[in-house]
Amino acid sequence: MRELPAGHDAVVLDFALDESPTDAVLAAVSALRAAIEAGGLVHVTDVIPSAHTVVVQATPGRGIDVLGVHRALRSGRARDDPARAPAEVEIPVIYDGDDIDDVARLLDTSAEEVGRLHRDTSWRVQFMGFAPGFGYLVAAGPASDPFATVGRRSEPRTRVPEGAVAIAAGYSAVYPRQSPGGWQLLGRTEIALWDQTATPPALLAPGTIVRFVEART
Repeated sequence: MRELPAGHDAVVLDFALDESPTDAVLAAVSALRAAIEAGGLVHVTDVIPSAHTVVVQATPGRGIDVLGVHRALRSGRARDDPARAPAEVEIPVIYDGDDIDDVARLLDTSAEEVGRLHRDTSWRVQFMGFAPGFGYLVAAGPASDPFATVGRRSEPRTRVPEGAVAIAAGYSAVYPRQSPGGWQLLGRTEIALWDQTATPPALLAPGTIVRFVEART
């Protein structure tokens, strides 16, 4: 892990050189949030993961307790708490997306096999971004991402419908609302990813395990 300055009140933890950066990021997030809940990082207000980094933000003007951050990370590595197992979410999908045939051609397979590969992959939310409720999903566990070689579309769409299930550049995602987007659309779901009246409003969070299943039509 590399420690990078981010002003007086924040620090960036960079795990890009770790053996498994995505796992290291989520382990750090879990350890830091546990320390915050336990009162060990009293002035830390936010822990923000991305693909390979974590930003630890303190109250403006308080300064960042770097030694406390390191203590929390060491404590997290030493703790094996099954009660903190990640949440799991099941998302039913109809695999009739506009790009599923193109993805099948790229992988030299059938549209039905693309759907099966997507369902058989266990996905994990690495970080949130782009839009409220939008989770960037990576392949979880020892299995590799079967769509790792599939990039974004050459031309983004101006409108991707709410509930579209997509892949691109090593990630999968579900669009929580209608928006522009350049990912490859495999299908659609009726599950709501964002409800501002709910607590919490987002269905997904970093670390959540997502399992896609075939929807009953």
